[in-house]
Amino acid sequence: MAQPGTTMPAMTKQMQDCIEACMNCHSICEETMSSCMQQGGQAQMQIVRALMDCSETTRMCADMMMRRSPMSGDMCAMCAKACDMCAEACMSMPDDQQLKRCAEACRRCADMCRSMAGARM
Repeated sequence: MAQPGTTMPAMTKQMQDCIEACMNCHSICEETMSSCMQQGGQAQMQIVRALMDCSETTRMCADMMMRRSPMSGDMCAMCAKACDMCAEACMSMPDDQQLKRCAEACRRCADMCRSMAGARM
């Protein structure tokens, strides 16, 4: 961690890629929530809850990495879990193309966050 008055270390390519994956996942979760709410139904509402958790977690994770929070590693681990849960929820309706796209973005983000959780930031 940088000392007061010094510059922060440069952001690694791995961090940049993870932040991008988180922001992409956040965006697609938000789009998918809107789609699910239009369709309605109890199954959709369970998926929406997973989407909400994933959307908020990915946004917070990206924010924490960008500011080089000392808790970023822990947040990345939690984010990976939220993304895994969301991908699983989205795949409960495998014929829905929006949900399928969302599950793919969630899986990619989960993989990136798992890698970052084990990396020194």
